[in-house]
Amino acid sequence: MKGTATAIILVLGAVLDYLIGDPWGWIHPVQVMGAIIAVATKVILNWTQEKICQRLAGIILGLGLIILAGVLTWLGIQWLGQVNLLLSCLVQVILLASCLAGRSLRRAAETVIAALQAENITLARCQLSLYVGRDTDNLGQEEILRALLETVSENGVDGVTAPLFYALLGAFLGVGPVPLACAYKAASTLDSMIGYRRPPYTHIGWFSAKSEDVLTWLPCRLTVLTLALISGRPGRVLSICWRDARRDPSPNSGWSECVYGAILGVQLGGKNQYRGQIVEKPLLGDNLNPITVKTVEQALNLTRTCVLLWLAIAVSCLIARDFAQF
Repeated sequence: MKGTATAIILVLGAVLDYLIGDPWGWIHPVQVMGAIIAVATKVILNWTQEKICQRLAGIILGLGLIILAGVLTWLGIQWLGQVNLLLSCLVQVILLASCLAGRSLRRAAETVIAALQAENITLARCQLSLYVGRDTDNLGQEEILRALLETVSENGVDGVTAPLFYALLGAFLGVGPVPLACAYKAASTLDSMIGYRRPPYTHIGWFSAKSEDVLTWLPCRLTVLTLALISGRPGRVLSICWRDARRDPSPNSGWSECVYGAILGVQLGGKNQYRGQIVEKPLLGDNLNPITVKTVEQALNLTRTCVLLWLAIAVSCLIARDFAQF
């Protein structure tokens, strides 16, 4: 009944993320990956300033960490399974929960919302700056809410549905839900740390940015399709996404933001300021409703519904496959 055991791990991992998330003070796999990336990046930048050498080293770093994260996780789980099956399952549940950022994303949004509801705009800007790359010092409440909804939408894919997709893929391929989820998390961490066009990461982070784009492409589209179906107006939502999302230079974030905007009847994108420079982002969705605290909460609930639907389908299929082989 391997499929049933895998289904239980998937459910418990999702439940653990929902209830606890990432407890403060605990060692997190992303922290370990981040430390490796930071040290390796410093070594590479000190070693050479040649563009081709930095790009080659960045490819080795990116590919090496992604493969290492997946392989070491798989080997560790296999070894634990030989020692104690229950311990192996427990570790898988904890690792899977650490790959999902649903609780962390909700907690981050709630800190900004709480500051806005307390009418403390300065605190809201400060809290928001922890989660977004744009300058927040001069943002008003409307712009804070737009930035918050954009990060909730984008990270709903990058931090929740994409790692869940790879967990489900690993479950059906027979390697288990955790190794592929950890490998994707490595790619995501690489992108968030060094996947920038600006110096000094222009060349060393090229592969990291591209690999994360490629790995996120399919789960992003599946998320868009799922959310469109959940909305009850799939034709309208998908037509808006097709109209607007392709204008975004990112192959994924435009789609993830646009589908939430289309469902909620709000418009995302527009002028943002990064390091003092104004950047004009394409407008995504129709400006039918103002963005409010309730809008952000609805976006979080959409992500949760998508997760529950994917889990329900996957768990049903895994258990059914077990019974078919029984």
